[in-house]
Amino acid sequence: MEKVLVANRGEIALRIMRSLREMGIATVAVYSEADRQALHVQYADEAVCIGPPPSSASYLLGEKIIAVALELGVDGIHPGYGFLAENADFARQVTEAGIIFIGPSPKAIEIMGSKLAAKAAVAQYDIPLVPGTEEAIEDVELAQQIATEIGFPVLIKASAGGGGKGMRVVEKAEELANQMERAISEAKAAFGDGSVFLEKFVTAPRHIEIQILADTHGQILHLFERECSIQRRHQKVIEEAPSAILSPELREQIGQAAVNVARSCDYVGAGTVEFLVDDQLNYYFLEMNTRLQVEHPVTEMITGIDLVKEQVKIARGEKLSFKQEDLQINGHAIELRVYAEDPANNFLPDIGKLVRYQPPRGPGIRVDDGFEEGMSIPIYYDPMIAKLTVYAADRAAAIQKMLYAISEYHITGIANTLAFGRYVMQHPAFISAQFDTNFVKHHFDPAQLNDTTDEAGLLAAQLAVIAFEQATKQQKSNGTMATIATKSKWKLNRR
Repeated sequence: MEKVLVANRGEIALRIMRSLREMGIATVAVYSEADRQALHVQYADEAVCIGPPPSSASYLLGEKIIAVALELGVDGIHPGYGFLAENADFARQVTEAGIIFIGPSPKAIEIMGSKLAAKAAVAQYDIPLVPGTEEAIEDVELAQQIATEIGFPVLIKASAGGGGKGMRVVEKAEELANQMERAISEAKAAFGDGSVFLEKFVTAPRHIEIQILADTHGQILHLFERECSIQRRHQKVIEEAPSAILSPELREQIGQAAVNVARSCDYVGAGTVEFLVDDQLNYYFLEMNTRLQVEHPVTEMITGIDLVKEQVKIARGEKLSFKQEDLQINGHAIELRVYAEDPANNFLPDIGKLVRYQPPRGPGIRVDDGFEEGMSIPIYYDPMIAKLTVYAADRAAAIQKMLYAISEYHITGIANTLAFGRYVMQHPAFISAQFDTNFVKHHFDPAQLNDTTDEAGLLAAQLAVIAFEQATKQQKSNGTMATIATKSKWKLNRR
């Protein structure tokens, strides 16, 4: 593989191209008219404009992207995440054009792209599932009957959904009909598929996901977990690895469950299996993302493995060069998604010019971004500015390093989530690892975002640090924590 087209934009396109360049592979960027001056366009060896700013007229034009790839003699296409990354038709068209799709097969994408099909596929491996319907449902009376059987609250979910779209929590029976109608309508608008199903709503879940790699020679490995429970609007904002709540035994159980999920659809490549974990540490299969995840840097930092390079090697037909027993958790990593959003105004997106943009630098600090000072955030795409990831020997040190990195990250001209990240890092619930996906609902107070003199809050946070460290020492003495090394193999501070 000598030349690869990256069918994406922004920070992920740039991040992929850097690994490709390290492998000696030439890169091709595609871009919309809004991204003419974008960093991924400047970085690539070749770049082609494919249309106007709206993604429907540019980054979602699979046939046009393939035509560019054929014209430029491209060997492979990497889809990144978002846009066409989980589009089975695009993957099929790429392959039929004689180009390597750096990702899973169309079959695997189709199975895991439908939550109902995914549940049916994994059922043969006895993987725990949240109680609910096994098929799409539109009959309100039948839905009422099922909801009564499994008990309220229930969750209505779009089968083809993601990112919180087509999802409704129903607390009472009398709300079910209206909420089903709204969920079906939203699912049709967002995905062209109005299929919905019911699940028991787990009221205080942790969102734990497992990174997997699978080669074409039958080897499937898991690269441990990521804790992704700090969310807004069902979308992640802060992720960390490893999770503070998993024992080595539970980690291995969930890891093997993730491997079996991958096996159920003959998966090849890098993927992520997501689970809900309740307050009793029972875990339930949620879904599989058949692509690279936004939060993949935290896994790279604790394992020293470049996931993009592994994707390329797998696509070339190479065997994984390591086995499950070779992998271990080294230290702790935390990622903050730096969005152009206003946390004080319900995280509404903000657009405009980056009047000042100075990312932090230093050992154990990694910034994946796609912007420079003076550039503008386009209105047409996801409002992510960057991913700020830090690495340290343990969780407490990683939290402190994140606070330092946030203090050194200077952005003006656009509202952003840096202050929210600082708020979370200082909150006792996060420091003590006693939180779930309801953190924003139960703990977030926008009025305190810019209050850096809250002595009572800082004292509570310090006490939580002490309590967490004592608990960690006790767990280590009982043999329930993974061995933590003090150095990651990952190359830090990459931009």
